[in-house]
Amino acid sequence: MLVLGFEELMYAPLRLGTALEEALGSGAEVRYSTTTRSPVLAVDDPGYAIRTRLVFPAHDAPADGPGDRYAYNVAGAGFDAVVAVVDSTADTPELHAPEGLLARLAAHTGQVLLAVVPSYTPTTPVQESAVLPEPLRGPDFSSYAPEDVGWLLQDLSDTELEAPTEEREEAIQSGGAHYAESLPVEYQPSAEYQALFSAALETSAARIARAVGTVTETVLAERGPRPVLVSLARAGTPVGVLMRRWARHRHGLDLPHYAISIVRGRGIDATALRWLAAHHDPADVVFVDGWTGKGAITRELAAAIEEFEASGGPAGFDPEIAVLADPGGCVRTYGTREDFLIPSACLNSTVSGLISRTVLRADLVGPNDFHGGKFYRELAESDVSVRFLDTVAARFDEVAGRVEDEAKELLTADRAPTWEGWAAVERISEEYGIHDVNLVKPGVGETTRVLLRRVPWKILAKRGAGADLTHIRLLAEQRGVPVEEVDDLPYSCVGLIHPRYTRGATGADGKAVKGA
Repeated sequence: MLVLGFEELMYAPLRLGTALEEALGSGAEVRYSTTTRSPVLAVDDPGYAIRTRLVFPAHDAPADGPGDRYAYNVAGAGFDAVVAVVDSTADTPELHAPEGLLARLAAHTGQVLLAVVPSYTPTTPVQESAVLPEPLRGPDFSSYAPEDVGWLLQDLSDTELEAPTEEREEAIQSGGAHYAESLPVEYQPSAEYQALFSAALETSAARIARAVGTVTETVLAERGPRPVLVSLARAGTPVGVLMRRWARHRHGLDLPHYAISIVRGRGIDATALRWLAAHHDPADVVFVDGWTGKGAITRELAAAIEEFEASGGPAGFDPEIAVLADPGGCVRTYGTREDFLIPSACLNSTVSGLISRTVLRADLVGPNDFHGGKFYRELAESDVSVRFLDTVAARFDEVAGRVEDEAKELLTADRAPTWEGWAAVERISEEYGIHDVNLVKPGVGETTRVLLRRVPWKILAKRGAGADLTHIRLLAEQRGVPVEEVDDLPYSCVGLIHPRYTRGATGADGKAVKGA
């Protein structure tokens, strides 16, 4: 008999297996294993640990989207019975489908028994009397003006959170730590890279201004005359500030703007949502991000809002995201669906108000705290955050006519998400033998992040892509990462994180970026 657990649901199935072994006595042999997300090569060879592999679709509505799951050494093992143990969250139609796990198991054993364990749901209500923290504002926190954005974060500037890139990647891929529990060392650009940023900003400023105007006009037309802009820190924050500036410049509106933390695999900051609901009508909140990659954050936000309301949080938040660029076809509200260079993606904190990416760690963030972030005051001399905003805003009048036409056209167009990007990511993941969509980062913005903050394996560049990829090629050269020209790519480029982490992947000098 095999007792088959469900991924991290291990303890209860193991206890069930030991109880069955005791109850059945010496005449029965009970074995135990679990299903997994991890793809392993199966070789039917005596002495090899993984002899056979069953593949079936995910059946627990994972936040990072659908994908294959695996059960090893079940096929051909001759089990008389298999007891599949799942929690109630995973007892879905997909589990019982013709291609689902139960059907896969039934083909290799005489009897399949399904045991469903109730999922744990915290029942302790948040105390309404708890005092919610107040937003942080510049110049005490960030180099933005205080009216530009209120950060719904707690200040962790005095906490040592940075770790070398290669150590973070090893911990993340091994499951030893979540990416939001530490910070990468902030990349400090060379003079060559700074010059490239400046040239890119001058070249793309009008293009960005058009996209800012188009997405802002769409939001004002569809979400009411006075929306509350809530950017997803930190990539969304410069876009939120620019949208606020457009609304003020073109319509005389003084829109509230806040930055909030959302973490893939962990959800959105519930304390920040409660603060927003206490100060604004949730129906007025418009979530803002910089760009879409494969759409993981789009899915994450929808699931997080649903979970927040189900746990008793204030209802009425619309999980739809407004973005500057939507090359993945993941949202309805966007400025453009072209995948082009957005200079704010070229740098980290020095183009985002000197604020780090957000941090969520149990020993630092309590149940009534905002997620954390750091203010890198020491990088003030390298800060181009306000310069980026001013350069783009200076082109608002120049593009106003085109924005008006494009916004009218979009408002009457079919803008339903196509999820073209997600399909491409799944295809690339399989073609390159990665088998993990989280290691495939599509689009110029996400590829830049891979080169600045992760351990890159290779870069796929759309054949013929021009100046939008100049900085990508420079960073790839600095890190010794190959750039492969490909056809039929819906993005300008795709960054592949090293699927089997090795220290050699960081470059000959062992550093994340040459000279960093």
